[in-house]
Amino acid sequence: MDRIHAAEKNRQKFFGNIRSSLAETDPDLVAMRDRLVYGEIMDRGTLDDRQRMLVSLVTLTAGQMLDDIKPHTEAALRVGVTPVEIKEALYQCAPYVGFPKTESAVRLVNDVFAEKGIALPVESQATVTETSRFTDGMAVQKTIFGDAIDKMHASAPEPQKDILVSHLSAFCFGDIYTRKALDLKTRELLTFSIISALGGCEAQVKAHVQGNANVGNSKQHLIDALAQMLQYIGFPRTLNALGCVNAVMRDS
Repeated sequence: MDRIHAAEKNRQKFFGNIRSSLAETDPDLVAMRDRLVYGEIMDRGTLDDRQRMLVSLVTLTAGQMLDDIKPHTEAALRVGVTPVEIKEALYQCAPYVGFPKTESAVRLVNDVFAEKGIALPVESQATVTETSRFTDGMAVQKTIFGDAIDKMHASAPEPQKDILVSHLSAFCFGDIYTRKALDLKTRELLTFSIISALGGCEAQVKAHVQGNANVGNSKQHLIDALAQMLQYIGFPRTLNALGCVNAVMRDS
């Protein structure tokens, strides 16, 4: 199938009959976008449709491209992503982009859910308690990063331990990574996508490339996530993140 027909097929699959308002005023731009994204990228690679939509939603949230949150939420539901999975993907953004940006996207998702009669709040996916969140978070960190976590904690200067030890282990990994609905491989893939979308986070991107490798995500899976993100973040950030993947996964 040529990319023009593939673009129409895939655009229909994800977005139905919804058309961009620019189709009338800027048809060349819309055609370039659709033929690249839906005619080429969507039919290639190792990501399934559900993963594509989750990667898209967290990338949009990281970049605060809020106009696209609602249609992509509807697209995610259309291809079988559950309301709980959508919420968990957005919650995964909080440690990396902050609460205000996460909450802005969540409010738009809530609007879509309300329009579709999806009851709120969705079922809680929390697994930790106030007393277990640090130790449970540490366990997840070590699953992803191994003994490097003990070394980081041991070397953290005393005035910085709240950030480097307590908050990172208890909040980022305890409160967030231990939640149900998304498995660890998916959460690490989303984290890689979020921090790649931010730009200027190459040290963290490299750490999470290794984390993805450690939990079983392949180099091709990360490359395909970047291809999915290209339309949102452009070539400079995509190529920077790709450089991080190649630097860490040299022999893959």
